Amino acid sequence: MAQPSRDLIRPGAAAAAGVPATRPLTPNEFNTAMAHLYRGEISRANTWRSRLDGTTNWAVLTTGATLSFAFSSPSNTHVMILLNSLLICFFLFIEARRYRYYDLWRTRVRLMETDFFADLLVPNPRAEDDAHWRELLAHDLLHPRFTMSMWEAMGRRLRRNYSWIFVVLVLSWIIKVWIHPFPIPTNEGLEVALRTLLVRAAIGPLSGPVVLGIGVVFNLALIALGVLTSNRFMRLTARDEVQSRAETRESLGATERKWWE
Repeated sequence: MAQPSRDLIRPGAAAAAGVPATRPLTPNEFNTAMAHLYRGEISRANTWRSRLDGTTNWAVLTTGATLSFAFSSPSNTHVMILLNSLLICFFLFIEARRYRYYDLWRTRVRLMETDFFADLLVPNPRAEDDAHWRELLAHDLLHPRFTMSMWEAMGRRLRRNYSWIFVVLVLSWIIKVWIHPFPIPTNEGLEVALRTLLVRAAIGPLSGPVVLGIGVVFNLALIALGVLTSNRFMRLTARDEVQSRAETRESLGATERKWWE
């Protein structure tokens, strides 16, 4: 962990550098500064939260437009649905990146709620624990870092929103191939129906089994991403949406006491 210069904090360094020394804040001034900091972090978190909704709206609108085009005519190709799945993956990546920024500001807000405002309502007699949260917040302000990995963010957004979109796309692709250009007859046996389905699934030089295999691998990868990044498999890193005091402090790192000395 990078250490800040001692000359920036050591008493007397400001006067030696010709910078006016600052006096300690009074309790009222400290509370006022914390209130303004809290409002600023809330504003940042709300801004990035609204950007998350924008990305989800793009994914929903794109999926709706693609399915409307695919099912509007029997001659329209089913490839549009497959291409839309790749586009939704790109939206998922963008939303995961935005979610990491949102979680950064939200974690700071949660730390102030659990350790500053909660203590104003119910004072905590453990002074040492109460003082440590200031060091955590100061260290995060000086050395900001994301509190979750990109994979964890993608898995969380996949479980919350995008899993339903991918389910709709898979079912729509199967229905599209089954009914267009005409419904596959089932009275000739299941084997004939599956053979016809594989023939229709072909895309140019790619045969039907190859296209189907790629689709199975693609969706299995999405399932693995959602499952392996859940709390059951990531007990040491995955966290709930609303964190407790201990979880909030843990997500900000194991900053030691008096880390600036």
